[in-house]
Amino acid sequence: MEKPYIIHAITPVKAVSPFDINMACDAGYGVVVPYTNVETGEVPGLVQDMIFSRAPGDAKRTGLFIAGRDILKALDMLEAARGAMVPPFEISVFADPSGAYTTAAAMIAKVEAQLEKAGMGLAGARVAVFGGKGPVGGVAAVLAARAGASVRLVGHDGAASVAERADSYRQRFGVTLGAVDGSTDAHKAAILVETDVVLAVARAGVQVLSRAQIAAAPSVRVVADVNAVPPAGVEGVDAFSDGAAIEGTHAVGIGALAIGNVKFKTQHGLFKAMREAAKPVYLAFDDAFALARAQCRKAA
Repeated sequence: MEKPYIIHAITPVKAVSPFDINMACDAGYGVVVPYTNVETGEVPGLVQDMIFSRAPGDAKRTGLFIAGRDILKALDMLEAARGAMVPPFEISVFADPSGAYTTAAAMIAKVEAQLEKAGMGLAGARVAVFGGKGPVGGVAAVLAARAGASVRLVGHDGAASVAERADSYRQRFGVTLGAVDGSTDAHKAAILVETDVVLAVARAGVQVLSRAQIAAAPSVRVVADVNAVPPAGVEGVDAFSDGAAIEGTHAVGIGALAIGNVKFKTQHGLFKAMREAAKPVYLAFDDAFALARAQCRKAA
């Protein structure tokens, strides 16, 4: 009997997302086993039970998926898993907490594609992240900064609320992120006049910017919004929008479902890459961005 493809899904919170379980199954894993409330220190023991229970030749039939909500803790868990491998007993690992890595990768890849249509690029672009305290906003900010953009995290309750995040990302990833106050309409207006790209990554159902605010900032060229729950995060950006002009503004919009289409393909592709890899791979948001970027360029 052929041995099944098994993926072990660990999370430091109380549940593994059904979304991730469905994605793993659709990518070819026949058995998905969730482990909840896992501490980082428990990862090595779990990993060694995974690797030593199958022959090295079956490595690609076993995978580890790291979930949760904390983008930094997921990376800590990935490194703990990597350190627990004992070659030739080694399996592939993929981290994507709250889907943040693949969603942010898709968002930045879609933004880059729109900038390139306008003869621009991420390098030198001025990016404002509304909702930068969240996981998607954090990863998107890091990816944009690594690609050469000048990135600011916008705090809806003041700059101090995002300054700590900006500093933690600087220490972890070596990127410089600004932290600015977006608590009033006047502060938002001041931010937008010095912005080329708006990333709206606030919680679902919260509108962070109006169409009038975007219209008053002619430098804004691209607005990407991951919010699929009405009202839109940015007024005038339809969930289906894929580069459509935002009426009355100089900007085009990228909606949640256009981003989600690339996110879906990216997460599926990384699960599939784990299952098909000749040698074990360790996948995180840089890998997600590379795949999302390739998809967007192929579609251009």
